[in-house]
Amino acid sequence: MSSSTKQVTFTLSATDGMARRGRIDTPRGDIQTPAFMPVGTAGTVKAMYPDQVRETGADILLGNTYHLMLRPGAERVASQGGLHDFMDWQRPILTDSGGFQVMSLAQLRKLTEKGVTFRSHIDGSSYELTPERSIEIQTLLDSDIIMQLDECLKLPAERKEMERAMELSLRWAERSKTAFNNQLNRALFGIVQGGDDAELRAKSAAGLRSIGFDGYAVGGLAVGEPQEVMFRVIEEITPELPTDRPRYLMGVGKPDDILGAIGRGIDMFDCVHPTRAGRHGHVYTRFGVINLKNARHRDDPRPIDEASPNLNCRRWSRAYLHHLVKTEEILGAMILSQINLAYYQELVQGCRGAIEGGRFNDFAAETRAAWAAGDLPVI
Repeated sequence: MSSSTKQVTFTLSATDGMARRGRIDTPRGDIQTPAFMPVGTAGTVKAMYPDQVRETGADILLGNTYHLMLRPGAERVASQGGLHDFMDWQRPILTDSGGFQVMSLAQLRKLTEKGVTFRSHIDGSSYELTPERSIEIQTLLDSDIIMQLDECLKLPAERKEMERAMELSLRWAERSKTAFNNQLNRALFGIVQGGDDAELRAKSAAGLRSIGFDGYAVGGLAVGEPQEVMFRVIEEITPELPTDRPRYLMGVGKPDDILGAIGRGIDMFDCVHPTRAGRHGHVYTRFGVINLKNARHRDDPRPIDEASPNLNCRRWSRAYLHHLVKTEEILGAMILSQINLAYYQELVQGCRGAIEGGRFNDFAAETRAAWAAGDLPVI
């Protein structure tokens, strides 16, 4: 991704097996990889201030083209100085293209060669999203990393349907690249589709390489398939992608998914899971996931983790956090979302150090063993 005119570059600094350590440089700051991107769907990471998100260690956020297109509208965001100023996040932002909503809102859309026509899930009004309009919206939002429009299928799916969606996504990739028109200071990522079929995935990757992108995403996973299928597809597809470009696994996932995907050559991740889990009383720690709704926490004076560098893990008792969760107090969602996002950043930071030290497999095994041991005190 390094050329004299492009100011978004990728440097691969270390490998350990298939695991990779690198850095994406952008005019708005560096992104250390492997990287986890908190999701700010509608211009906010739920229950978090932007500076709190940054303090967890996040270098980049994700914004959602479809939702921002509906509210408040891309042109309105542009009139306010772009998404960075609008939400006061002056670090890099990646925007998805709206392709995921092609799947998740299937009952509200009509798909053609030209693009997708949506009925708004808010008021039923009609919107057209084409590859060209998706690029235009993301440019109006002032995104640093722009995604091509694609069609994402749920799995399992018939091979003929996976092939149709993959071929359509390739044609849309070509149109997205033309519409992007090699903008300076931004990057454009293509998206590999093809379901769980290795041949279709390889054909998609070859087509995207021939078009040429600044980064390559693996789409259409974590959409209903078992984890072992997801890992197989990743392991098959990463060797088909250029080594000098970042690789992004879209919409993934839980900590074990991320650990497994890093070991199979993925550099970037996003998922709503850590903040959504926090709002539902689940907290991620080095002990694994803890469900604070459980009655066993009701009288527990222990903090979440007294040895954690995160103050929120040490500050309150489990009894108090259990109370906040059970009474659905907003503070509970805020505290647990912060803990979860901080843990995700702690996890990818640990992966980066382990890759640099040539001990990624040991780190992954030790991390999984600690999760399996759990958080109950030894009696």
